[in-house]
Amino acid sequence: MGSDVLPYVYRVTKYDPADRDQNGRYFGTEPATSDHGPVEAAYLQAIAAFAEDTGVDQLAIREPQLSGIVHFGLEPPVDGHGLADLFPAGPTGFHDGALVSIATGLELVRAMLRDNGAWCRLETEGAFTVHVGWDQYLYLGSSRPCDAALIRTRALGLFPERLDASPYDFEPDDPLHVQRPADADFWARLRWAVSAHRATFLEETYAANASRWHRLTHDNIEAVHAQLTPRAQLAVWPDLLTDVDTATASLPDEGLVEVIWEDAGGQITSTVADETQFEVVASRISGARAAGVAPLETDERHPLFTAVLPDSDGILRARWQTEPTPSDRDWAFLKTLRRGQVVTGTVTSIASFGVTFVDIGGFTAMINIPELSWRPFNHPSDIVSVGQEITAEVLDVDMVWERVPLSLRAVQDDPWPQAAQRIGQTVTGPVTKVMPFGVFVRIEDREDGFQGLVHTGELDESPGGVVEVGDVLTVKIIEVDLPRRRIALSQRQASQ
Repeated sequence: MGSDVLPYVYRVTKYDPADRDQNGRYFGTEPATSDHGPVEAAYLQAIAAFAEDTGVDQLAIREPQLSGIVHFGLEPPVDGHGLADLFPAGPTGFHDGALVSIATGLELVRAMLRDNGAWCRLETEGAFTVHVGWDQYLYLGSSRPCDAALIRTRALGLFPERLDASPYDFEPDDPLHVQRPADADFWARLRWAVSAHRATFLEETYAANASRWHRLTHDNIEAVHAQLTPRAQLAVWPDLLTDVDTATASLPDEGLVEVIWEDAGGQITSTVADETQFEVVASRISGARAAGVAPLETDERHPLFTAVLPDSDGILRARWQTEPTPSDRDWAFLKTLRRGQVVTGTVTSIASFGVTFVDIGGFTAMINIPELSWRPFNHPSDIVSVGQEITAEVLDVDMVWERVPLSLRAVQDDPWPQAAQRIGQTVTGPVTKVMPFGVFVRIEDREDGFQGLVHTGELDESPGGVVEVGDVLTVKIIEVDLPRRRIALSQRQASQ
Protein backbone atom coordinates (compact mmCIF):
# COMPACT_ATOMS: atom_id res chain seq x y z
CA MET A 1 0.00 0.00 0.00
CA GLY A 2 3.00 2.34 0.32
CA SER A 3 3.71 4.87 -2.40
CA ASP A 4 6.40 4.06 -4.97
CA VAL A 5 9.75 5.70 -4.21
CA LEU A 6 10.66 8.16 -6.94
CA PRO A 7 14.20 8.01 -8.40
CA TYR A 8 15.11 11.62 -7.54
CA VAL A 9 14.50 12.72 -3.96
CA TYR A 10 15.90 15.90 -2.42
CA ARG A 11 15.85 17.36 1.06
CA VAL A 12 15.52 21.11 0.63
CA THR A 13 16.24 23.31 3.67
CA LYS A 14 17.52 26.68 4.74
CA TYR A 15 20.13 24.89 6.87
CA ASP A 16 23.71 25.01 5.49
CA PRO A 17 25.21 21.47 5.55
CA ALA A 18 28.47 23.09 6.69
CA ASP A 19 26.73 23.92 9.96
CA ARG A 20 26.27 20.28 10.94
CA ASP A 21 28.43 18.12 13.20
CA GLN A 22 29.62 14.63 12.32
CA ASN A 23 26.33 13.18 13.60
CA GLY A 24 24.30 15.42 11.30
CA ARG A 25 23.02 17.70 14.08
CA TYR A 26 22.58 21.34 13.05
CA PHE A 27 24.42 23.92 15.17
CA GLY A 28 23.77 27.02 13.07
CA THR A 29 21.53 29.97 13.91
CA GLU A 30 18.60 29.45 11.52
CA PRO A 31 15.34 29.25 13.53
CA ALA A 32 13.16 26.14 13.31
CA THR A 33 10.10 28.25 12.49
CA SER A 34 9.03 30.09 9.36
CA ASP A 35 10.06 33.70 8.88
CA HIS A 36 6.71 34.36 7.14
CA GLY A 37 8.86 36.29 4.67
CA PRO A 38 11.63 35.82 2.07
CA VAL A 39 12.86 32.42 3.30
CA GLU A 40 9.33 31.02 3.31
CA ALA A 41 8.82 32.50 -0.17
CA ALA A 42 12.04 30.81 -1.31
CA TYR A 43 10.71 27.42 -0.19
CA LEU A 44 7.54 27.94 -2.23
CA GLN A 45 9.47 29.12 -5.29
CA ALA A 46 11.69 26.03 -5.08
CA ILE A 47 8.65 23.76 -5.05
CA ALA A 48 7.22 25.60 -8.04
CA ALA A 49 10.52 25.16 -9.90
CA PHE A 50 10.61 21.41 -9.23
CA ALA A 51 6.95 21.06 -10.29
CA GLU A 52 7.69 22.91 -13.53
CA ASP A 53 10.77 20.76 -14.24
CA THR A 54 8.74 17.62 -13.58
CA GLY A 55 5.92 18.83 -15.81
CA VAL A 56 3.04 18.67 -13.32
CA ASP A 57 0.33 21.27 -12.84
CA GLN A 58 -1.85 19.52 -10.25
CA LEU A 59 -1.25 17.82 -6.94
CA ALA A 60 -3.38 15.33 -5.00
CA ILE A 61 -3.93 15.69 -1.27
CA ARG A 62 -3.08 12.44 0.53
CA GLU A 63 -3.72 11.44 4.16
CA PRO A 64 -4.87 14.90 5.31
CA GLN A 65 -4.95 15.63 8.99
CA LEU A 66 -5.88 18.48 11.30
CA SER A 67 -4.49 19.15 14.74
CA GLY A 68 -6.77 17.98 17.52
CA ILE A 69 -7.28 19.57 20.89
CA VAL A 70 -3.50 19.39 21.47
CA HIS A 71 -1.36 21.45 19.04
CA PHE A 72 2.24 20.27 18.73
CA GLY A 73 3.57 22.96 16.37
CA LEU A 74 6.21 25.48 17.37
CA GLU A 75 3.96 28.31 16.19
CA PRO A 76 0.51 29.02 17.67
CA PRO A 77 -2.49 27.44 15.90
CA VAL A 78 -4.77 29.61 13.79
CA ASP A 79 -8.50 29.45 13.13
CA GLY A 80 -9.28 27.25 10.18
CA HIS A 81 -5.91 25.44 10.37
CA GLY A 82 -4.56 27.58 7.54
CA LEU A 83 -7.19 26.33 5.09
CA ALA A 84 -9.30 29.49 4.98
CA ASP A 85 -10.57 30.26 1.47
CA LEU A 86 -8.56 27.42 -0.10
CA PHE A 87 -11.59 25.14 -0.57
CA PRO A 88 -14.93 26.55 -1.77
CA ALA A 89 -16.80 23.66 -0.14
CA GLY A 90 -15.20 24.39 3.24
CA PRO A 91 -12.98 22.12 5.36
CA THR A 92 -14.40 18.93 3.81
CA GLY A 93 -12.68 19.95 0.56
CA PHE A 94 -9.44 19.04 2.34
CA HIS A 95 -9.86 15.31 1.76
CA ASP A 96 -7.78 12.43 0.50
CA GLY A 97 -7.54 12.42 -3.29
CA ALA A 98 -8.67 16.04 -3.76
CA LEU A 99 -6.85 17.57 -6.74
CA VAL A 100 -5.50 21.09 -6.29
CA SER A 101 -3.58 23.46 -8.50
CA ILE A 102 0.11 24.15 -7.88
CA ALA A 103 -0.90 27.56 -6.49
CA THR A 104 -3.27 25.98 -3.93
CA GLY A 105 -0.68 23.33 -3.16
CA LEU A 106 1.83 26.05 -2.36
CA GLU A 107 -0.64 27.67 0.05
CA LEU A 108 -1.05 24.30 1.77
CA VAL A 109 2.73 24.08 2.09
CA ARG A 110 2.75 27.61 3.55
CA ALA A 111 0.23 26.48 6.20
CA MET A 112 2.39 23.45 7.00
CA LEU A 113 5.58 25.54 7.25
CA ARG A 114 3.76 27.78 9.71
CA ASP A 115 2.41 24.86 11.79
CA ASN A 116 -1.12 26.19 11.30
CA GLY A 117 -2.60 22.80 12.15
CA ALA A 118 -3.20 21.21 8.75
CA TRP A 119 -0.84 18.60 7.26
CA CYS A 120 -0.92 16.28 4.25
CA ARG A 121 1.22 14.69 1.61
CA LEU A 122 1.03 16.30 -1.82
CA GLU A 123 1.59 13.94 -4.71
CA THR A 124 1.24 13.42 -8.42
CA GLU A 125 1.24 9.65 -8.71
CA GLY A 126 4.45 8.27 -10.14
CA ALA A 127 5.84 11.75 -10.87
CA PHE A 128 6.11 14.19 -7.99
CA THR A 129 5.82 14.43 -4.21
CA VAL A 130 5.99 17.25 -1.67
CA HIS A 131 6.44 16.40 2.01
CA VAL A 132 6.83 18.99 4.77
CA GLY A 133 8.62 17.75 7.89
CA TRP A 134 9.35 19.16 11.32
CA ASP A 135 11.59 22.20 11.74
CA GLN A 136 11.25 23.53 8.18
CA TYR A 137 12.49 20.39 6.43
CA LEU A 138 11.12 19.97 2.92
CA TYR A 139 11.33 16.75 0.87
CA LEU A 140 10.74 16.82 -2.88
CA GLY A 141 10.54 13.71 -5.04
CA SER A 142 10.50 13.65 -8.84
CA SER A 143 10.59 11.22 -11.72
CA ARG A 144 13.15 13.54 -13.36
CA PRO A 145 16.53 14.90 -12.20
CA CYS A 146 15.24 18.55 -12.25
CA ASP A 147 18.65 20.13 -12.92
CA ALA A 148 17.17 23.57 -13.62
CA ALA A 149 15.16 23.45 -10.36
CA LEU A 150 18.29 22.53 -8.42
CA ILE A 151 20.13 25.55 -9.83
CA ARG A 152 17.12 27.76 -9.03
CA THR A 153 16.88 26.40 -5.49
CA ARG A 154 20.53 27.14 -4.76
CA ALA A 155 20.12 30.63 -6.23
CA LEU A 156 17.27 31.18 -3.75
CA GLY A 157 19.71 30.58 -0.88
CA LEU A 158 18.37 27.10 -0.03
CA PHE A 159 20.33 23.83 0.21
CA PRO A 160 19.10 20.80 -1.78
CA GLU A 161 20.62 17.43 -0.76
CA ARG A 162 20.08 14.16 -2.65
CA LEU A 163 18.47 11.32 -0.61
CA ASP A 164 17.41 7.76 -1.34
CA ALA A 165 13.86 8.39 -0.08
CA SER A 166 11.72 10.81 1.89
CA PRO A 167 11.25 9.87 5.57
CA TYR A 168 7.62 10.92 5.07
CA ASP A 169 6.83 8.37 2.36
CA PHE A 170 3.60 6.58 3.27
CA GLU A 171 3.93 3.32 5.14
CA PRO A 172 0.88 1.44 6.48
CA ASP A 173 0.59 0.97 10.23
CA ASP A 174 -0.03 -2.74 9.65
CA PRO A 175 1.10 -4.07 6.25
CA LEU A 176 -0.96 -7.23 6.79
CA HIS A 177 -4.21 -5.42 7.58
CA VAL A 178 -6.76 -5.71 4.77
CA GLN A 179 -8.69 -2.46 4.55
CA ARG A 180 -12.44 -2.95 4.33
CA PRO A 181 -14.04 -0.99 1.47
CA ALA A 182 -17.45 0.64 1.87
CA ASP A 183 -18.80 -1.40 -1.04
CA ALA A 184 -22.22 -2.91 -1.77
CA ASP A 185 -21.71 -5.57 0.92
CA PHE A 186 -20.89 -2.87 3.49
CA TRP A 187 -24.04 -0.86 2.72
CA ALA A 188 -26.21 -3.98 2.74
CA ARG A 189 -24.85 -4.87 6.19
CA LEU A 190 -25.37 -1.29 7.35
CA ARG A 191 -29.03 -1.39 6.25
CA TRP A 192 -29.45 -4.65 8.12
CA ALA A 193 -27.81 -3.13 11.23
CA VAL A 194 -30.19 -0.16 11.15
CA SER A 195 -33.20 -2.44 10.72
CA ALA A 196 -32.06 -4.49 13.72
CA HIS A 197 -31.67 -1.28 15.79
CA ARG A 198 -28.06 -2.20 16.45
CA ALA A 199 -26.64 0.86 14.74
CA THR A 200 -28.04 4.30 14.22
CA PHE A 201 -24.93 6.43 13.79
CA LEU A 202 -22.30 6.78 11.11
CA GLU A 203 -19.07 8.62 11.89
CA GLU A 204 -17.49 10.11 8.77
CA THR A 205 -13.82 11.04 9.20
CA TYR A 206 -12.75 13.11 6.20
CA ALA A 207 -9.34 14.04 7.65
CA ALA A 208 -7.53 12.76 10.70
CA ASN A 209 -9.06 14.48 13.77
CA ALA A 210 -11.97 15.85 11.69
CA SER A 211 -15.29 14.06 11.47
CA ARG A 212 -19.02 14.47 10.93
CA TRP A 213 -21.78 12.38 12.51
CA HIS A 214 -24.96 11.15 10.82
CA ARG A 215 -28.03 9.63 12.45
CA LEU A 216 -29.17 6.82 10.16
CA THR A 217 -32.72 5.69 9.42
CA HIS A 218 -34.24 3.48 6.74
CA ASP A 219 -35.28 6.61 4.89
CA ASN A 220 -32.02 8.54 4.84
CA ILE A 221 -29.22 5.97 4.35
CA GLU A 222 -28.98 6.63 0.61
CA ALA A 223 -29.05 10.41 1.11
CA VAL A 224 -26.28 10.22 3.72
CA HIS A 225 -24.27 7.96 1.42
CA ALA A 226 -24.53 10.48 -1.41
CA GLN A 227 -23.15 13.38 0.67
CA LEU A 228 -20.14 11.63 2.21
CA THR A 229 -16.70 13.09 1.57
CA PRO A 230 -14.65 11.08 -0.97
CA ARG A 231 -12.34 8.48 0.56
CA ALA A 232 -13.69 9.14 4.06
CA GLN A 233 -13.12 6.67 6.86
CA LEU A 234 -16.45 5.35 8.17
CA ALA A 235 -17.30 3.90 11.56
CA VAL A 236 -20.70 2.41 12.38
CA TRP A 237 -21.75 2.89 15.98
CA PRO A 238 -24.58 1.61 18.15
CA ASP A 239 -26.94 4.27 19.42
CA LEU A 240 -24.66 6.75 21.20
CA LEU A 241 -27.40 9.12 22.17
CA THR A 242 -29.10 8.79 25.54
CA ASP A 243 -30.97 11.27 27.66
CA VAL A 244 -28.86 14.35 28.29
CA ASP A 245 -28.61 13.91 32.06
CA THR A 246 -27.22 10.41 31.61
CA ALA A 247 -24.73 11.64 29.02
CA THR A 248 -23.53 14.42 31.33
CA ALA A 249 -23.17 11.97 34.21
CA SER A 250 -21.06 9.68 32.01
CA LEU A 251 -18.31 12.29 31.55
CA PRO A 252 -15.14 10.87 33.15
CA ASP A 253 -13.22 12.51 35.97
CA GLU A 254 -10.37 13.27 33.57
CA GLY A 255 -9.09 12.57 30.09
CA LEU A 256 -10.08 13.35 26.51
CA VAL A 257 -13.49 12.33 25.19
CA GLU A 258 -15.66 13.18 22.24
CA VAL A 259 -19.08 14.55 23.13
CA ILE A 260 -21.85 14.22 20.52
CA TRP A 261 -25.24 15.90 20.75
CA GLU A 262 -28.31 16.35 18.60
CA ASP A 263 -30.24 19.62 18.74
CA ALA A 264 -33.98 20.07 18.36
CA GLY A 265 -33.60 20.47 14.60
CA GLY A 266 -31.77 17.17 14.20
CA GLN A 267 -28.33 18.74 13.66
CA ILE A 268 -25.56 16.56 15.11
CA THR A 269 -22.47 18.26 16.54
CA SER A 270 -19.39 16.82 18.20
CA THR A 271 -16.46 18.29 20.10
CA VAL A 272 -13.37 16.94 21.81
CA ALA A 273 -12.96 18.04 25.41
CA ASP A 274 -11.04 17.30 28.57
CA GLU A 275 -11.87 17.76 32.26
CA THR A 276 -11.13 21.49 32.09
CA GLN A 277 -13.93 21.94 29.54
CA PHE A 278 -16.56 19.49 30.82
CA GLU A 279 -18.54 22.20 32.61
CA VAL A 280 -18.77 24.28 29.43
CA VAL A 281 -19.70 21.22 27.38
CA ALA A 282 -22.39 20.20 29.86
CA SER A 283 -23.88 23.67 29.51
CA ARG A 284 -23.81 23.45 25.70
CA ILE A 285 -25.66 20.14 25.60
CA SER A 286 -28.20 21.01 28.29
CA GLY A 287 -30.82 21.98 25.69
CA ALA A 288 -30.06 19.11 23.30
CA ARG A 289 -32.58 16.50 22.26
CA ALA A 290 -30.05 13.79 23.13
CA ALA A 291 -26.32 13.40 23.74
CA GLY A 292 -23.60 10.83 24.17
CA VAL A 293 -19.94 10.44 25.09
CA ALA A 294 -17.34 8.41 23.16
CA PRO A 295 -13.77 7.72 24.33
CA LEU A 296 -10.86 8.80 22.13
CA GLU A 297 -8.41 6.05 23.07
CA THR A 298 -8.34 3.45 20.29
CA ASP A 299 -8.55 0.50 22.66
CA GLU A 300 -11.65 2.02 24.29
CA ARG A 301 -13.53 2.92 21.07
CA HIS A 302 -15.70 0.06 19.91
CA PRO A 303 -17.61 0.76 16.71
CA LEU A 304 -19.53 -2.19 15.27
CA PHE A 305 -17.60 -2.13 12.01
CA THR A 306 -15.55 0.26 9.91
CA ALA A 307 -14.70 0.89 6.25
CA VAL A 308 -13.14 3.36 3.84
CA LEU A 309 -14.98 4.82 0.84
CA PRO A 310 -13.67 3.59 -2.50
CA ASP A 311 -13.53 5.90 -5.50
CA SER A 312 -16.49 6.15 -7.88
CA ASP A 313 -15.04 3.35 -10.02
CA GLY A 314 -15.12 1.01 -7.02
CA ILE A 315 -11.34 0.96 -6.49
CA LEU A 316 -10.07 1.64 -2.97
CA ARG A 317 -7.20 4.11 -3.32
CA ALA A 318 -7.25 5.68 0.14
CA ARG A 319 -4.21 4.32 1.98
CA TRP A 320 -5.07 5.08 5.57
CA GLN A 321 -6.26 2.29 7.80
CA THR A 322 -9.03 2.01 10.35
CA GLU A 323 -8.57 0.12 13.59
CA PRO A 324 -10.13 -3.28 12.81
CA THR A 325 -13.16 -4.28 14.88
CA PRO A 326 -14.13 -7.93 15.48
CA SER A 327 -16.60 -7.58 12.59
CA ASP A 328 -13.84 -6.18 10.35
CA ARG A 329 -11.54 -9.06 11.25
CA ASP A 330 -14.35 -11.49 10.42
CA TRP A 331 -14.86 -9.70 7.10
CA ALA A 332 -11.15 -9.93 6.27
CA PHE A 333 -11.17 -13.65 7.07
CA LEU A 334 -14.31 -14.26 5.00
CA LYS A 335 -12.58 -12.63 2.02
CA THR A 336 -10.10 -15.54 2.11
CA LEU A 337 -12.85 -18.17 1.83
CA ARG A 338 -14.64 -19.45 -1.25
CA ARG A 339 -17.53 -21.81 -1.90
CA GLY A 340 -16.35 -25.40 -2.16
CA GLN A 341 -13.19 -24.78 -0.10
CA VAL A 342 -12.29 -27.48 2.43
CA VAL A 343 -11.48 -26.13 5.90
CA THR A 344 -10.45 -27.59 9.25
CA GLY A 345 -11.98 -26.42 12.50
CA THR A 346 -12.91 -27.32 16.04
CA VAL A 347 -16.46 -27.94 17.25
CA THR A 348 -17.20 -25.29 19.89
CA SER A 349 -20.84 -26.00 20.73
CA ILE A 350 -24.01 -27.83 19.70
CA ALA A 351 -27.13 -25.69 20.01
CA SER A 352 -30.35 -27.02 21.51
CA PHE A 353 -31.98 -26.68 18.08
CA GLY A 354 -29.28 -28.86 16.54
CA VAL A 355 -26.98 -26.44 14.73
CA THR A 356 -23.31 -27.24 15.29
CA PHE A 357 -20.86 -24.33 15.64
CA VAL A 358 -17.27 -24.70 14.46
CA ASP A 359 -14.28 -22.41 14.97
CA ILE A 360 -12.37 -22.01 11.71
CA GLY A 361 -9.43 -19.66 12.15
CA GLY A 362 -11.12 -17.58 14.86
CA PHE A 363 -14.42 -17.29 12.97
CA THR A 364 -17.49 -19.25 14.04
CA ALA A 365 -19.09 -21.16 11.18
CA MET A 366 -22.11 -23.44 11.46
CA ILE A 367 -23.29 -26.84 10.27
CA ASN A 368 -27.03 -27.36 9.92
CA ILE A 369 -28.43 -30.79 10.85
CA PRO A 370 -28.85 -32.15 7.28
CA GLU A 371 -25.19 -31.37 6.51
CA LEU A 372 -23.77 -33.45 9.34
CA SER A 373 -24.08 -36.87 7.73
CA TRP A 374 -25.54 -38.76 4.79
CA ARG A 375 -26.79 -41.36 7.24
CA PRO A 376 -29.62 -41.09 9.77
CA PHE A 377 -28.90 -40.07 13.37
CA ASN A 378 -30.89 -39.03 16.41
CA HIS A 379 -28.86 -36.04 17.59
CA PRO A 380 -25.82 -34.08 16.32
CA SER A 381 -23.84 -35.43 19.29
CA ASP A 382 -24.08 -38.84 17.61
CA ILE A 383 -21.87 -37.41 14.84
CA VAL A 384 -19.62 -34.79 16.47
CA SER A 385 -18.55 -33.75 19.95
CA VAL A 386 -17.40 -30.44 21.44
CA GLY A 387 -13.65 -30.08 21.08
CA GLN A 388 -13.46 -32.45 18.12
CA GLU A 389 -11.39 -31.34 15.13
CA ILE A 390 -13.28 -31.81 11.87
CA THR A 391 -12.82 -31.18 8.16
CA ALA A 392 -15.76 -29.71 6.26
CA GLU A 393 -16.62 -27.97 2.98
CA VAL A 394 -17.68 -24.33 2.71
CA LEU A 395 -21.20 -24.19 1.24
CA ASP A 396 -21.45 -20.40 1.01
CA VAL A 397 -19.80 -17.16 2.17
CA ASP A 398 -22.39 -14.54 3.12
CA MET A 399 -20.54 -11.21 3.35
CA VAL A 400 -23.65 -9.27 4.43
CA TRP A 401 -24.79 -11.46 7.32
CA GLU A 402 -21.21 -12.64 7.91
CA ARG A 403 -22.23 -16.30 7.94
CA VAL A 404 -20.47 -19.39 6.66
CA PRO A 405 -22.48 -22.62 6.46
CA LEU A 406 -20.36 -25.77 6.32
CA SER A 407 -21.06 -29.33 5.27
CA LEU A 408 -19.47 -32.30 7.00
CA ARG A 409 -21.15 -34.82 4.72
CA ALA A 410 -19.77 -33.07 1.60
CA VAL A 411 -16.29 -34.40 2.41
CA GLN A 412 -17.65 -37.94 2.93
CA ASP A 413 -18.48 -40.53 0.28
CA ASP A 414 -22.17 -40.41 -0.58
CA PRO A 415 -23.57 -43.91 0.13
CA TRP A 416 -26.93 -43.23 -1.53
CA PRO A 417 -25.90 -44.19 -5.10
CA GLN A 418 -24.72 -47.51 -3.66
CA ALA A 419 -28.09 -47.94 -1.95
CA ALA A 420 -29.83 -47.32 -5.28
CA GLN A 421 -28.00 -50.34 -6.73
CA ARG A 422 -29.84 -52.55 -4.23
CA ILE A 423 -33.27 -52.04 -5.78
CA GLY A 424 -34.91 -55.47 -6.06
CA GLN A 425 -32.96 -57.02 -3.21
CA THR A 426 -34.75 -58.74 -0.34
CA VAL A 427 -33.38 -57.89 3.11
CA THR A 428 -34.23 -58.49 6.76
CA GLY A 429 -34.17 -55.74 9.35
CA PRO A 430 -35.72 -54.40 12.55
CA VAL A 431 -38.68 -52.01 12.70
CA THR A 432 -37.37 -48.66 13.98
CA LYS A 433 -40.56 -46.61 13.95
CA VAL A 434 -44.29 -47.25 13.63
CA MET A 435 -46.43 -44.55 11.99
CA PRO A 436 -50.13 -44.39 11.01
CA PHE A 437 -49.14 -44.65 7.34
CA GLY A 438 -46.64 -47.51 7.71
CA VAL A 439 -43.46 -48.65 9.43
CA PHE A 440 -39.78 -47.90 8.98
CA VAL A 441 -37.32 -50.76 8.68
CA ARG A 442 -33.53 -50.53 8.88
CA ILE A 443 -32.05 -52.32 5.88
CA GLU A 444 -28.37 -52.24 6.89
CA ASP A 445 -26.76 -54.06 9.77
CA ARG A 446 -25.38 -50.95 11.51
CA GLU A 447 -26.76 -48.44 14.00
CA ASP A 448 -26.76 -45.62 11.44
CA GLY A 449 -28.00 -47.86 8.64
CA PHE A 450 -30.48 -46.57 6.05
CA GLN A 451 -34.13 -46.96 6.82
CA GLY A 452 -36.95 -47.42 4.36
CA LEU A 453 -40.71 -47.02 4.61
CA VAL A 454 -43.04 -49.99 4.28
CA HIS A 455 -46.31 -48.27 3.42
CA THR A 456 -49.40 -49.73 5.09
CA GLY A 457 -50.55 -51.16 1.76
CA GLU A 458 -47.25 -53.05 1.39
CA LEU A 459 -47.49 -54.85 4.74
CA ASP A 460 -48.57 -58.49 4.92
CA GLU A 461 -51.95 -58.97 6.51
CA SER A 462 -51.64 -61.30 9.48
CA PRO A 463 -54.81 -62.09 11.45
CA GLY A 464 -54.74 -59.97 14.62
CA GLY A 465 -51.08 -59.15 14.00
CA VAL A 466 -49.67 -55.82 15.20
CA VAL A 467 -46.21 -54.66 14.09
CA GLU A 468 -44.11 -53.15 16.88
CA VAL A 469 -40.75 -51.44 17.14
CA GLY A 470 -38.06 -54.13 17.29
CA ASP A 471 -39.95 -56.68 15.21
CA VAL A 472 -37.85 -58.14 12.42
CA LEU A 473 -39.37 -58.00 8.95
CA THR A 474 -38.26 -59.37 5.61
CA VAL A 475 -38.81 -56.71 2.96
CA LYS A 476 -37.95 -55.98 -0.66
CA ILE A 477 -36.32 -52.72 -1.77
CA ILE A 478 -38.67 -51.43 -4.47
CA GLU A 479 -37.51 -47.82 -4.92
CA VAL A 480 -34.65 -45.49 -3.96
CA ASP A 481 -35.53 -41.83 -4.58
CA LEU A 482 -32.10 -40.15 -4.73
CA PRO A 483 -33.26 -36.52 -5.02
CA ARG A 484 -35.47 -36.81 -1.92
CA ARG A 485 -33.27 -39.40 -0.15
CA ARG A 486 -36.13 -41.85 0.44
CA ILE A 487 -36.31 -45.64 0.28
CA ALA A 488 -39.57 -47.53 -0.37
CA LEU A 489 -39.91 -51.12 0.86
CA SER A 490 -42.52 -53.87 0.46
CA GLN A 491 -43.18 -56.81 2.74
CA ARG A 492 -45.81 -58.18 0.39
CA GLN A 493 -43.42 -58.40 -2.58
CA ALA A 494 -40.70 -59.98 -0.44
CA SER A 495 -42.99 -62.90 0.34
CA GLN A 496 -43.98 -63.52 -3.30
